[in-house]
Amino acid sequence: MPVNRLEKLLEFLKNEPDDPFLKYALATEYLRLEQLDKALAFYEELVEKHPNYSGTYYHLGKLYEELNRKQDAINTYETGMKVTREQRDNHAFSELQAVYRLAVGEDDDDY
Repeated sequence: MPVNRLEKLLEFLKNEPDDPFLKYALATEYLRLEQLDKALAFYEELVEKHPNYSGTYYHLGKLYEELNRKQDAINTYETGMKVTREQRDNHAFSELQAVYRLAVGEDDDDY
């Protein structure tokens, strides 16, 4: 019987418990499986323990929006924009800025 992707990731995490990529991959896999509580736990752990792992902010914010936690989403986007600006990651910054503007009700015509 083949081992599924989730089982493989969990096994990898046992050997590398602090690897942010594995935690991100697990969060994304749980999201794909619609296990939102587990996805949320991994994303929140990432921003707490690995705040410079910038890819997390977009997905955590979107998940907060899906869970009707709009202010948490906005706060997450703001933090992510700060992190990506400091990292000079213009692509990630612009993605976060776009979803932030939608979340706060702004559009491109406002600028």
